[in-house]
Amino acid sequence: MKKKVVLVGALLIALVCVLSSCNNRRQASDGKIKAILITMDSMDEHWLKVKAGAEAKAAELGNVNLTFNAPPGKVDAAIQLQMVEDAITQKVDILLLAPLHAEALVPGVEKAKKAGIKVVLVDTGVNSDAFDAILATDNGAAARLAANELAKAIGEKGKIAIINAQAGAGTTMTRENDFKDEIAKKYPNITIVGTQYSDGDKTRALNIATDFMTANPDLVGIYGANEGSSTGGATGVEQAGKKGTIKFVGFDYSADIKGLIERDVMQATMVQNPYEMGYQGLQVGVDLLAGKTVNRSIDTGVTVATKANLNTIK
Repeated sequence: MKKKVVLVGALLIALVCVLSSCNNRRQASDGKIKAILITMDSMDEHWLKVKAGAEAKAAELGNVNLTFNAPPGKVDAAIQLQMVEDAITQKVDILLLAPLHAEALVPGVEKAKKAGIKVVLVDTGVNSDAFDAILATDNGAAARLAANELAKAIGEKGKIAIINAQAGAGTTMTRENDFKDEIAKKYPNITIVGTQYSDGDKTRALNIATDFMTANPDLVGIYGANEGSSTGGATGVEQAGKKGTIKFVGFDYSADIKGLIERDVMQATMVQNPYEMGYQGLQVGVDLLAGKTVNRSIDTGVTVATKANLNTIK
């Protein structure tokens, strides 16, 4: 009889656990969902907008404790990996992550997933399927748009250069490779003289642009693959007095980039929707905790910003 009582009690506990989703949740002391957002850095306006979106959703929901963390710069994926390890130790419910490196962050992502944490990637992916959802721009499509914009600006001929951010990051490599493929496929009279990596540092990007212009006096175009590369690279063009002579197409949007477009230093930029990545990303994590079905891949869209439509860009 005693065994039956124990068995019935165990079954009742299991039922309560299922109904309350306690198999997925690590209740915080205040009963709120524990979520963490880890981005590539805390300097670029892009990541600050992701943060703002996630914070707005957390405030709207009211039952989420959201913390934010990021490496001091975009150069050490090991630091970001340690941040993921710390989040696992802290037993968060939701991990929102913008991986610095597609391969280096795999162990952390897989460990988090195995620990029962809902893993939602934002902006870029990893070389693993061990995540629950990803919210990102279709970076390949955006890179092809950038290639066509720059080709149009230079009359579909001449020498161009690429300033990218991190070598090895899934997002930035897609932006580079799809840009190159589009140029090779459609514009036989355009030559890419080289690619250099700025790690998103504006000063480094400025110096890279200067080096490209010095080594290639007949350079007619530059493509910047993220906010830092675009701002720094285009500023280098402006400081060299090459505005208009060298066309510049970038990626991301900030007050600096807006000014460069207004001054005709930059001809276009690919604008993502980082706020929605954070805002929708946290909601997706909460929905996953509740056992709801969500789309595993969500395209947050891209807009080509030019001087003609700047007043419509947020």
